[in-house]
Amino acid sequence: MADEQKIAAVEGEKPMTDQELEAMLRKSENVTEFPEVTLDEFTEPSWDEWVEACNALLKGAPFDKVMYTKNYEDITFDPIYRLKETDAILPTDDYPGMGDYLRGATLNGYVHEPWGIAQACDETLPADNNELLKEEIAKGSTVYHIKLDTATMNGIDAKDAEKIGDVGVNVTTVEDMSVLLNGLKLDKYPLMIYTGAGAKGIIALTEAALKGAGKDLQGVKGVIGADPLGELIVNGKSSTSLNALFDEMAETIKYTREHAPLIRPVYVRSDCFTDGGANAVQEVAYTFASAVEYIREMQKRGISLKDIAASLYFAFNQGANFFMEIAKLRALRQVWAAIMEAFGAEEADRSIMVHGRSSRFTKTVIDPYVNMLRNCTQTFSGVVGGVNTYENPPFDELIRKGDVFSRRIARNLHVMLQEEFGMLCPIDPAGGSWAVESLTKQIVEKIWAEFQKIEGMGGMVKALQAGYPQEQIAKTLDERFKALELRKDRAVGVNMYPNMTEEPLERRAEDSEALKKQRAAAVAAYVADIDTNFVAGKLADVASVEAAIEAFSNGATLGQVAAAGCKAEEIETITPITAHHWTERYEALRFDTERYMKETGKNVEVFLANMGPIPQHKARADFSTSFLQVGEFNVHLNNGFQDDEGKPGSRYEKCVAALKAGIDDKGTPYDVAVICSTDKTYPEDVPALAPMLKAANPNMTLFLAGAAPKDLEAIYLAAGVDDFISVKANCFATLKKLQQKKGMIE
Repeated sequence: MADEQKIAAVEGEKPMTDQELEAMLRKSENVTEFPEVTLDEFTEPSWDEWVEACNALLKGAPFDKVMYTKNYEDITFDPIYRLKETDAILPTDDYPGMGDYLRGATLNGYVHEPWGIAQACDETLPADNNELLKEEIAKGSTVYHIKLDTATMNGIDAKDAEKIGDVGVNVTTVEDMSVLLNGLKLDKYPLMIYTGAGAKGIIALTEAALKGAGKDLQGVKGVIGADPLGELIVNGKSSTSLNALFDEMAETIKYTREHAPLIRPVYVRSDCFTDGGANAVQEVAYTFASAVEYIREMQKRGISLKDIAASLYFAFNQGANFFMEIAKLRALRQVWAAIMEAFGAEEADRSIMVHGRSSRFTKTVIDPYVNMLRNCTQTFSGVVGGVNTYENPPFDELIRKGDVFSRRIARNLHVMLQEEFGMLCPIDPAGGSWAVESLTKQIVEKIWAEFQKIEGMGGMVKALQAGYPQEQIAKTLDERFKALELRKDRAVGVNMYPNMTEEPLERRAEDSEALKKQRAAAVAAYVADIDTNFVAGKLADVASVEAAIEAFSNGATLGQVAAAGCKAEEIETITPITAHHWTERYEALRFDTERYMKETGKNVEVFLANMGPIPQHKARADFSTSFLQVGEFNVHLNNGFQDDEGKPGSRYEKCVAALKAGIDDKGTPYDVAVICSTDKTYPEDVPALAPMLKAANPNMTLFLAGAAPKDLEAIYLAAGVDDFISVKANCFATLKKLQQKKGMIE
């Protein structure tokens, strides 16, 4: 509302409130008239005419199979969307920031408040991470996003940690936190910290550090939040009883509402589901089911619904299906508004704060630079869908912590979208799109149905105990892996179009032992000046955030406060959801090849039996080459074998002679041969050539490029063909068999 207020002030008018602006917009929709635009000069084709035109281009391929695509959410994409089929569901009644928030949480979209650029800072040492936080802000970020290491999130001191700095900064004392926050402009930029299963320790440590500098959390905006069920799902067990964790959550809500009203201490994240392979419906339904569990537990502890609503922050990952991800973000606002309405929340408390992140699951270790492109489309879909904050991780996140280059590329994508591509201007840019509105409606229904299943089981905790979400996500993961095996899903650079000249990125592993010694020494030096008896008294009761602040301010460590507040209660155990990334099986396969090559100097050697001139064999030779190079096998190219003038069949003799010559001057035999030509020539070539090739090298595997017609398949197999390389072939299984035969794997 800032611009409207400025204009009103200049003109001497009273600034317009949101309610007045809404009333004006409501009124305008009844009086605004637009000139009628006719398109009479164009003839509108009928559906049947359009289908007929498509069929002509499909050349016999079945329209219903080719033109309709079903995704992992069990939603079918239509080949074309039309107004008459979607007119009834178009959002004509509400403006953004109104009603069910389908069209966005604010009236003005990003016009007055751009999405927060929340690039995570994960340097191990507090001083280094502090410098990185300042660098990010100086170069375009607008959120201080601090990523903690696992030890810190689990309340373990540096000296006692198995490893420090694995995924972020290590913090043990108030001095560490003071160094981490030193010089940050927290009155200007929001703070974002995920704290693990509980938020009390980090909130208290942050408050203690700020008070030591004469400041506090009162005016700081952002999220310092916990997700106990998310940690339970990832680890398979809770750090303490769920009741104790819920008690802690209630305590942090009470404290922040009074002392830090702009901080949200409950951070419900979907990573635990999407990293396991969940589809968009499962991701949203299960994340909301966790949030509803929190709402009910907080209400039992006397927290008002208004305070709960003001304490929640959500994080969702953006996947590879561009339009579905846009629809997901629009749909989840509508679903959450319905959930909060069912709890009795006022309209203002039904909106949702959403942090977005490019999905880790869709990233690859092989050909990682392609991750930049994946991040680009995922960030764009997040912005179009309407996130409040967004993290675009470095392209090399699966390999190492980001460096200056990868962080710069990741951060500048935000800046380009905001500054160069004008993405701050359109409000609900996908609104009214026949396709997106249709997908939004369908995914809303799917999410609600899956959410109701969890409710029917008694809530998220009971559903997890029964293993239902785990089973559903495992099924989706299997579907994703299968689609990659068959190359129905294409991971560029991994199972399609492999880069055979790729140089792997240096992992740059940190010296964890040296860093641990450095951190342990720093903590020991700090503790040496502390009155341990006095601290022990402060640790006698640290149930409240205030008591934890007092303990930290007097020298207690994070581990001491965590241990003092931990009661001997029964922990919760479930079947965890293990994190994956979609190409991991292909990458493991390729690494097996690389390992074998390094150990033996050998590889799977492939001979292309290209029949006829280049135009005749090239398409299938290229396809077969790419197919086999996915395993990093060595494919030997040639320009094809043709008959000499007056000598029909001599092409076979030439081909066999080349095969017998082997891969080098020692005659080292090939492991694989692939006959490449056309369906038209195969009935003549295969029965004649295949027996000759097998006789010349009985131990090799012989493929035919292309799927054989059913009436010829038996003939080709009888001639000596072992298998077929085609779009229907299981690429992963084929390559594994060749590795096993070569002795690369057992």
